[in-house]
Amino acid sequence: MHGTRGAAAVLGAALLLAGCSSGDGGGKTTGDGADAGITQQPREADPFWVNPSGNAAQQVAAYVQRGKKDEAEQIRKIAAQPTGEWIGPENPEQEARGFTEAADKAGRTALLVLYDIPHRDCGQYSQGGAADGDAYRTWVAAVARGIGDRPATVILEPDAVLHLVDGCTPDEFHEERYDLLKDAVKTLKSLKRTKVYLDAGNAGWGHPDQIFEPLRRAGVDRADGFAVNVSNFYSTRDSVAYGKRLSAKVGGKHFVIDTSRNGNGPYTDGDPDERWCNPPGRALGEPPTTKTADPLVDAYLWVKRPGESDGECKGGPKAGQWWPDYALKLAKASR
Repeated sequence: MHGTRGAAAVLGAALLLAGCSSGDGGGKTTGDGADAGITQQPREADPFWVNPSGNAAQQVAAYVQRGKKDEAEQIRKIAAQPTGEWIGPENPEQEARGFTEAADKAGRTALLVLYDIPHRDCGQYSQGGAADGDAYRTWVAAVARGIGDRPATVILEPDAVLHLVDGCTPDEFHEERYDLLKDAVKTLKSLKRTKVYLDAGNAGWGHPDQIFEPLRRAGVDRADGFAVNVSNFYSTRDSVAYGKRLSAKVGGKHFVIDTSRNGNGPYTDGDPDERWCNPPGRALGEPPTTKTADPLVDAYLWVKRPGESDGECKGGPKAGQWWPDYALKLAKASR
């Protein structure tokens, strides 16, 4: 997966150190990006939490300090929007608690991404994940304890179902993965104020007929819905069309769309297998909002954090690491 997990553990620790857990009101816990001079959209349009200590906010502050006002203004386009917090493998309970407490304190909802399934990403740029099924269940349980009764929206395991369908994940791991995903949905949905969207691929990978039955086996019936276009670049229009076709196959379930980098649609040059990895000429998409163009679409979200690398391709750093030059290009190209 075009992963963004790299900085999550650091961010979680930073939030806890900043006092969001103790509620002492340290300067970095306003939840509205005030530290970097950032104003978030009204809650009615965008109920999700902006991390005031995120990479983009830190980059804005660094540019301001160096007198680079134009660059700061561009990166502010990213820093002012809520993005997914990818929970790391080491301290899941503390991170989930830190993010949800900071969000709740600001009167917003935390957007969390769970990406630790065993045999993750089929050995590609974001390979890894939990050591085995038991370790994964323990990790999910820790995330759930961290969320508690605070509001959260969870994107569950980008690519996990898709890679069962496209042959990327070896057959011997299929049965266990379905069980793990189903259990994860059940655990998270037992929480009072947590919404769960199971990842369901994107408009360019294949056809809804190929994935609707696997989604059912993975527990989509119990989830709030599914997510499309996570970390990808397909247009919102194409994503809505794909999502609606898939929704019709899974009982009319609602869905969310990752619009973080789809402003110019997908990249069509070069190696087809690498088009998702740090493609040039892309742009930020629609800002996160629950006011969407279709009643089946619960939200446009920035699940992937714009400006963080997809992997070591096209000159990029490791998956999940902040890449200022790429962030600037995304912001400058956006409308």
